[in-house]
Amino acid sequence: MHSHTNSHPANAGGVLRWSLAATLVFVAVEVAAGMRAHSLALISDAGHNFTDALALLLAWFGVYFQSKPADEVKTYGYHRTGVLAAFVNALTLVALSVWILWESVERLQHPAPVSEVIMMAVAALGLVVNGGIMLALRASSRNDLNVRSAFVHMLGDALGSIAIVIGAVAIRFTGWRQIDPWLSILIALLIVWTAWDIIRESLNILLEGLPRGLSLSGVISTMRDVEGVLDVHDLHIWSLGSSTRALSCHVTIADIPASASDVVLRRLNHVLAERFHIFHSTVQFEHLSCAISENGCAIPVSAEGHAGHQH
Repeated sequence: MHSHTNSHPANAGGVLRWSLAATLVFVAVEVAAGMRAHSLALISDAGHNFTDALALLLAWFGVYFQSKPADEVKTYGYHRTGVLAAFVNALTLVALSVWILWESVERLQHPAPVSEVIMMAVAALGLVVNGGIMLALRASSRNDLNVRSAFVHMLGDALGSIAIVIGAVAIRFTGWRQIDPWLSILIALLIVWTAWDIIRESLNILLEGLPRGLSLSGVISTMRDVEGVLDVHDLHIWSLGSSTRALSCHVTIADIPASASDVVLRRLNHVLAERFHIFHSTVQFEHLSCAISENGCAIPVSAEGHAGHQH
């Protein structure tokens, strides 16, 4: 018995397109300003912004494909496209942070004079650009991991811009050149921090782990409390995409007519949707008189075994 209700994330394609254009323009401005001011912090932040442009491009790509309907080959649709885009985005962030750390250590050993006025002006402009994109993406980022990865990129840039403004003021009044590479190190650590959560969640979805915020025992307990349900076993819960959850299980019920079992199924689907936001469920009923032995539904691990349910 099967229940399926579609749940689509907000379409952020238009916002992602203009955000990509604005970010690319700002990257060009920041690189030119960083070279003119001899500021590693600005150049590092420009590199971060360039990966943000890639992130926005991947996010748009993911939004486009995950909205496509299922077909005869991709029977679940293209939900995972957005998750893959988020994972790649996070990996590019980590790679960028390694490069920034390397350059920062070199600059600490050989500090160079910087123009704090240019640093401050460009960082302030970056704060406006990134802040505007963040506000535009905020609503969609709540339910879509792909868009949230782009949002986190922008958040990292906004915080980096604030750090550069503060650093430029400090250089202005103290003349300490090493503030610039130390700011770059701070930006690199910030990048890693923002990327880690995306990597962890996207890997969990790709490995079909339990969706964030759910407890397997809690779902089982709630389903067992449904009137007409005697037991629940062989329960599997996973995410098709960042905002679409799926469930399959075996449910033991008493020897009742088909019409009564349909009532039990509707109760189960209602509880799953209301309590756990699971709208795609496949439930196999087993009557008490035909109940299988304990552990009889384990999925075999052996590569030569049958990849189905053992009864």
